[in-house]
Amino acid sequence: MSHSDVRLDFNFAMDLSLPEEGLSVKEIEGLEAIAREIHRGLVAMKEVGQIPFYQLPYQEESALRLLQKANEYRESFENLVVLGIGGSALGAKAVISSLQGPTFNLLPPEKRGRAMRVFICDNIDPDALSALLDLLDFKKTLFNVISKSGDSIETMSQFTWMRQLLIDRVGADWRRHIVVTTDPVKGNLRAMVAEEGFVSFEIPPGVGGRFSVLSPVGLFPAAMAGVDIQELLSGARRADVRAAQEDLWLNPAYMLAAVQYLMFKKKKNVLVLMPYSEMMFPIAEWYCQLWAESIGKRFSLKGEEVNTGSTPVAACGVKDQHSQLQLYMEGPRDKFILFFLLEHFQKNIPIPKETFEQGNLSYLGSHTMEAILKAEAQATEAALRDAGRPSSRVLIPRRTPYDLGQLLFLLEVATAFAGGLFEVNPFDQPGVELGKKMTGGLLGRPGHEAFKDLVPPKKRNEQFVI
Repeated sequence: MSHSDVRLDFNFAMDLSLPEEGLSVKEIEGLEAIAREIHRGLVAMKEVGQIPFYQLPYQEESALRLLQKANEYRESFENLVVLGIGGSALGAKAVISSLQGPTFNLLPPEKRGRAMRVFICDNIDPDALSALLDLLDFKKTLFNVISKSGDSIETMSQFTWMRQLLIDRVGADWRRHIVVTTDPVKGNLRAMVAEEGFVSFEIPPGVGGRFSVLSPVGLFPAAMAGVDIQELLSGARRADVRAAQEDLWLNPAYMLAAVQYLMFKKKKNVLVLMPYSEMMFPIAEWYCQLWAESIGKRFSLKGEEVNTGSTPVAACGVKDQHSQLQLYMEGPRDKFILFFLLEHFQKNIPIPKETFEQGNLSYLGSHTMEAILKAEAQATEAALRDAGRPSSRVLIPRRTPYDLGQLLFLLEVATAFAGGLFEVNPFDQPGVELGKKMTGGLLGRPGHEAFKDLVPPKKRNEQFVI
């Protein structure tokens, strides 16, 4: 199959389509000088290794080792359980769901080929975790513990619990059921690897969780699920070529960031991410974290308090036309909708020509399910345009590892570039640290005692509890 490029179509964000709400060419041109500065800054940081996620598509030797281990594990195990949270889970979930589908685990082994069932535990809901146990034969289950720091409260709580269950149910061979993905040198998990002899993979230094999907964090679970991770990386390398261009008008990643930034400046502070594909909906969830943690900042690079960043919201076409679209059409004019549209679906489901006569439904008989879905997407875009609501579309040729690799990398570069436009650091997340420290204080974590006193007492004013 010949490959095509993922493309950005921002016609319905421009004033030629939306005279009052759209962007002008002049506004985009006004960013060209700062875009060149940001580009050169990114290039300089890449050259000295300060943005290591840019190098992940080229880690081919690491990918080969992952594939080798995946092949070995498939001989002994039927299930993989990923223990992680945030960036340690969302990337793998997005890749596996997009390429294998949400019902893949339900298929019998002969229909999954040599791929394993992959379950991603990205929360600590005790009821949900307990329900998972009913599905698993621990003797045929591998656990992938993912935490760069090795001290994530949620992940380490999961691991501590699962480790004891493994000891109880598997016995002396329990260590063979654990694979660790963590920092190459430091942290609790790295120390456990040295002490217990667990098989381990390394998260490259400097790669934050939300930028780690193309590292072993996302690639190992994907390989276990039967995804062609070499094609995934190949697509990302193609995206890197296109995203390395200085010219804003030739770089889809930079232009996507520019459009999102300019829409924010026009008070469109809600970014609606809407794939028209049930299988690709987790891409929207993954991008929500990537954008929110990277751009939502209290302080600018100059140390000024700015409280900036658009709020990402995940939606799914067509179903959310019937739940959220009313708000987007007639509610506050504070939203910019970014559609993710597949140009070609893998399956073709024709509507039978002999359809119901009641209610004049015979017109459906001349269409396929794909054609109906695409008509709904086209109509939604047009309706939003006529209501003066801006949108853009990311066009994805096919639901393949190559095209998904392009998409993931373009969105990562767009986010890094947007940090320069918003004048914030896209690679830190200070806003989540205080909550972590307070949680540690409440749980008695050494060194976090002072943070316990910052949490309000459990007893609240009864006047406001009804």
